[in-house]
Amino acid sequence: MSAPGEEMPGVILAGGRASRMGGGDKGLRQVGGVTLLARVITRLGPQCGALALNANGDAARLAGFGLPVLADEVAGFPGPLAGVLAGLDWAHGLGARAVVTAAADTPFLPADLVVRLQAAVGPSGLALAASPDAQGRMLRQPTFGLWPVALRDDLRAALAGGLHKVVVWADRHGAGVAEFAALPFDPFFNVNTPEDIVEAERLLARLA
Repeated sequence: MSAPGEEMPGVILAGGRASRMGGGDKGLRQVGGVTLLARVITRLGPQCGALALNANGDAARLAGFGLPVLADEVAGFPGPLAGVLAGLDWAHGLGARAVVTAAADTPFLPADLVVRLQAAVGPSGLALAASPDAQGRMLRQPTFGLWPVALRDDLRAALAGGLHKVVVWADRHGAGVAEFAALPFDPFFNVNTPEDIVEAERLLARLA
């Protein structure tokens, strides 16, 4: 379990297939002349100690970011939980007690993500972020979480058993929830389509 103020490693989840973007590395698409990955690194990096990317395929294509690239242990693109497991195994090798994850397609993620997650952990040391939908209902953000290394073998077994839903596994372990307001817009806005790039450009202009 982590404690508020404890520095921990972070992993940026970039292992998806980006099917709605037409394939390829979504994190290498640009918003405002800067790749999504670079924007996420800029936002998350100062909040963490060591930082790594979770991505599959040839790691050399991401060498320019200067970060370790962690491939999924589980084949077949089973979803973000496989990236979480890769991050947990990496964090274990570092001697860390927990790891924080964030999605590679969220250029406006909160600058206080890590401390808020640390403050919200449940009894097992696990926490997920949440933000309101258009109706004001809080929705959990399954790729933004704080994950205790002590649960990595449990997660490995869950994936082997076919479980792919983050919130189902998180609920098994009493995950806490860190709630974030959508001001001036949802900080977890993610880029899934070419139209979302246009919207991200518009949001970026609002912040200028």
